[in-house]
Amino acid sequence: MILKELDSLKTFLEKPRNIVVIGHRNPDGDAMGSTLALYHYFNKKGHNTTVVVPNEYPDFLHWLPGSDTTCRFDWQNTQSKKAIDTSDIIFLLDFNALHRVGHDMQKTLEKYPNDFAMIDHHQQPDDVKYMYSDVTICSTCQMVYQFIEMNNDLDLIDKDIATCLYTGIMTDTGSFRFRSTTSKTHRIIGDLIDKGAENDRIHNNVYDSNSYGRLLLLGQALSNLQILPEYKTAFITLTDEEKKKFDFQKGDTEGVVNYALSLKGIIFAAIFIEDNDQNSIKISFRSKGKFSVNQFARNHFEGGGHDNAAGGKFDGSIEEIVTKFKALLPEYKIELELSYES
Repeated sequence: MILKELDSLKTFLEKPRNIVVIGHRNPDGDAMGSTLALYHYFNKKGHNTTVVVPNEYPDFLHWLPGSDTTCRFDWQNTQSKKAIDTSDIIFLLDFNALHRVGHDMQKTLEKYPNDFAMIDHHQQPDDVKYMYSDVTICSTCQMVYQFIEMNNDLDLIDKDIATCLYTGIMTDTGSFRFRSTTSKTHRIIGDLIDKGAENDRIHNNVYDSNSYGRLLLLGQALSNLQILPEYKTAFITLTDEEKKKFDFQKGDTEGVVNYALSLKGIIFAAIFIEDNDQNSIKISFRSKGKFSVNQFARNHFEGGGHDNAAGGKFDGSIEEIVTKFKALLPEYKIELELSYES
């Protein structure tokens, strides 16, 4: 855990400030939940707060309280840059390095003259003035709760803040099933429910709002599933053509990689998603046990994340990444075999 200058940050925030809160590119539930929770919290403390997201986020998160106040950097560029330029401090949530916001927004942030504060749970964070980093915590939303707790402000958590935090914790823990979900996580979830988070409604809004096209896309993804039993590995591919065939929308592939990981005997799973707009392949990795997909992604696919959940990218075709991926596995065969060994 890294706690850096948090007392100084608390002193700095004793006066009303112009604050910008930013999450990573392609925001997920934890990124949107944490940024919006902090938005509501800071506004209740008397600050002028703006959430700037690098690009669009999934429809199933648009219901979150405060979602309609966010600025999209790729779409509302002038408005976003104005908020950044007039801010006294920028909070970086749910990412550990500026390149995670995308190239254009990164260039803007690199010119920022004031200080950054980071709240994040990913490994190897960039160095900024104010930092709360803990790779053992399941989600950035749990960290925001604990940040509010450090400031003795748990009484300020209302239904809107509780809803945002619950959403991020739920999504980043796979509905509380991942190993990083601790007894403390459950105690925090209980408090958020007591403060107004409607757990059934939140779950339904996130997981039970599938479009017909999304379900057909899932069927296509599962039909593309390949298993490599000698490496306890499974992977899924999706091409741009397949995505367009089923009217792909942002967020439609969220969680699909977990189907590969759910197979009996599989401890390493991947999904390779073609993105012709970015001229690259988007990758998600998942694992069980001690096999670190964070290190695997860093070593080979310009990525990273957590030990059991990470991402990356590849500049090339689906066929090329599958070939590369298969060629790498023999190097990791022993690690994969021993992943569950003590």
